Amino acid sequence: MDKPKGEFFPDALQREIKDRFHYVDHDPNGRARLFFENAGGSLRLKAAVEAVARIDAIPDCPERIHEIAVYLQDIQVAGAADVRTMLNAKGGTVYASLTASGAMFDLVRAVAENVPGDNMVTTVLEHPSSFDAMTLYAQRTGKALRVARSNPTTGGIDVEEVVGLIDQGTCLLSVMYASNISGAKIDIEAIVRRAREINPDLYVIVDAVQHAPHGLIDLQRTPVDAINIAPYKFFGCRGSGLSWLSDRAAVLPHHKLAGKKPDFWDLGSAAPWQFAVITEITNYVCWLGSQFSDSQDRRTLYACGIDRIALHERALLARLLDGTDGRAGLRAIPGVKVFLDYEDLSKRDLIVAIALDGLEHTQAVREYERRGVIVYERVASSIYSRRMLESFGLEGAVRVSPIHCHVPTDIDRFLEITREISEAFTVAEAG
Repeated sequence: MDKPKGEFFPDALQREIKDRFHYVDHDPNGRARLFFENAGGSLRLKAAVEAVARIDAIPDCPERIHEIAVYLQDIQVAGAADVRTMLNAKGGTVYASLTASGAMFDLVRAVAENVPGDNMVTTVLEHPSSFDAMTLYAQRTGKALRVARSNPTTGGIDVEEVVGLIDQGTCLLSVMYASNISGAKIDIEAIVRRAREINPDLYVIVDAVQHAPHGLIDLQRTPVDAINIAPYKFFGCRGSGLSWLSDRAAVLPHHKLAGKKPDFWDLGSAAPWQFAVITEITNYVCWLGSQFSDSQDRRTLYACGIDRIALHERALLARLLDGTDGRAGLRAIPGVKVFLDYEDLSKRDLIVAIALDGLEHTQAVREYERRGVIVYERVASSIYSRRMLESFGLEGAVRVSPIHCHVPTDIDRFLEITREISEAFTVAEAG
């Protein structure tokens, strides 16, 4: 993947990819639209949506012995296997929850309440579900909470900043894979390796919700104790979170029915559709991989598919920032400021934070919507943004987050609309 500016999918494949998703070019009312808010919840795979309706329509309880119940059990087994395929995880426990945020609180609690230590480490860029869980359980257990600072140049967190906070008394490190404001990827592999050199018994929890749809995760290279994903940001559906726990993390005391095995985490009857959706997502990524690989191994195909998604999205990012011959990119459009604009695109997922002169961020979002573009404001008044923005010295930004099923002409249209908005309000401000 040594392609600094990425590489687009072939044209025919781009068309086929778009056809597998709902509402890529139009909203549910049939109006032309660019949905560039995928960091808030991605465009949906048709096969994933169909799987929910097909499987959830079945009334049978999967904890029975008859034929349809066994069929539902098989769906759960296949889906759990595909969570491991996504993560390249061996053994451990797959935990299905209502949300990835809820699972994060459960995971943090299990470690904080049961593992000796006098401190826990996290970063300023974490999602509130992680940061607030760490804060809550640090307070409840009397442990110090140490917070790694962000790097305003890269938009991420430096490895040294994290490992410098870890010592023999650290029981838990919680760190995200990529920022949902800057798109900066965190070097999880280096952090985990360095952290375990300092404290081999350290537990590590990773929030992969933002990064999982955009880049490869390999737990054989990054041996963590727990990691979560959210299908609604990964071409799937809301109302579902999936986590994986290592063998040692899975048996920490946690809420469960007394008669269940020590490593069992689900509470109540399972929802088989959650697992069916994971399988459809995995099927899709493997199908993409099969366009570039002759392998018959599912993990190999999945890895190839995700790598190709990353290359296509890097090419979209390069076009978004630099434009093309005759069309300026965001870096060159007068009146547009690109925040946290780190040059090495290989270290970024497809998220861009911008501001437009003469426009408050929420107003800018409204102007984009008037022109058929959905983006989102990240402002200091939001509990989901304030801590991260302040760490960067920003009051707010417009977050632009396309996804791999977008094509170069979608980027060109967005750039043209951005230029129109900027020109209109630059003139209005001057007048």
